[in-house]
Amino acid sequence: MTSSILETVPSAEKVMIRGGKLIVDLADGRTIIVPLEWYPRLVYGSRKERQNWQILADGDTIEWPDLDEHIGVEGLLAGRRSGESRRSLDRWLTNRSKR
Repeated sequence: MTSSILETVPSAEKVMIRGGKLIVDLADGRTIIVPLEWYPRLVYGSRKERQNWQILADGDTIEWPDLDEHIGVEGLLAGRRSGESRRSLDRWLTNRSKR
């Protein structure tokens, strides 16, 4: 079995959500497209909340402050979905409805 090690950490430049997809353009010219359903907080977020994103650190993490969602570019490239448990998501949804 072989494993690959990233020579450089890829950095995000642009983020879009369209047609049920999370689309991330990287500085090296690649584009990552994953199903939005991989990140339930983005699914439940309003259009305005999903459009309020920022790139953190050296471009290796995308944050949606209104949704308390952080997604690492390396995880996107590895095909990792949100690791949030159903219990945690339900608690988050309950707290949202109280606002």
